[in-house]
Amino acid sequence: MKSIKVTHMNHQTLNDQLRQVEGDCILEGCCGQRFIAAGMSERAITINGIPGNALGAYLNGAVITVNANAQDAVGDTMNEGKIIVHGNIGDAAGYAMRGGKIYIKGNAGYRAGIHMKAYKEKIPLMIIGGSAGSFLGEYQAGGIIIVLGLLTQNKRIVGNFPCTGMHGGKMFLRGECLDINFPRQVTAKLADDNDRDELKTYLDEYCLLFGYDLEEILNAPFTVVIPDSKNPYQQMYVAN
Repeated sequence: MKSIKVTHMNHQTLNDQLRQVEGDCILEGCCGQRFIAAGMSERAITINGIPGNALGAYLNGAVITVNANAQDAVGDTMNEGKIIVHGNIGDAAGYAMRGGKIYIKGNAGYRAGIHMKAYKEKIPLMIIGGSAGSFLGEYQAGGIIIVLGLLTQNKRIVGNFPCTGMHGGKMFLRGECLDINFPRQVTAKLADDNDRDELKTYLDEYCLLFGYDLEEILNAPFTVVIPDSKNPYQQMYVAN
């Protein structure tokens, strides 16, 4: 596996060198470079250090592992592949993603999953191990968002205004979260056996990656949120 020392490289030089490497690669000393691995496919990239904004934007099949935190817009408009972050991430993760998986061990900032959508057979998946900031799943049109709250103590696992404008997809929140002020166009309920069977299929790989016990995570209630209106904007913009 090729190793590249990138500490003092600008983002353009870094990505130019990364594209010249055949096969898998390790980036050492990453420090805020943007757009790493944008549009890449069919390779594994390990990042030691903190990548900058838009990590894995338009990703098309590559697997990116970050052994630290990541900044804003992780997986922006990604199409396929995986992004695995062993720390926290910034705002707007998974913006408009239409396929692939984003696994975060820690917390996510504001607007995670904004405009997430499904595309044909592609169903994007984002799993956040800690908590998520405000506007989680804003205008979500497809895909799956799961927030586990494993690192959260004595606070809600999501911030304010989750699911604003949500009109597709599904969200799972670990815990009894029915007291959250969800918008009127969504329905929140406690997970039943069918929901929990579905959760297992999503969480199995996540637990293997981060060393969690699947049964222990599932040994808690989950709240399922889905849209319940074919026209979620009517009540927001049309007078009755």
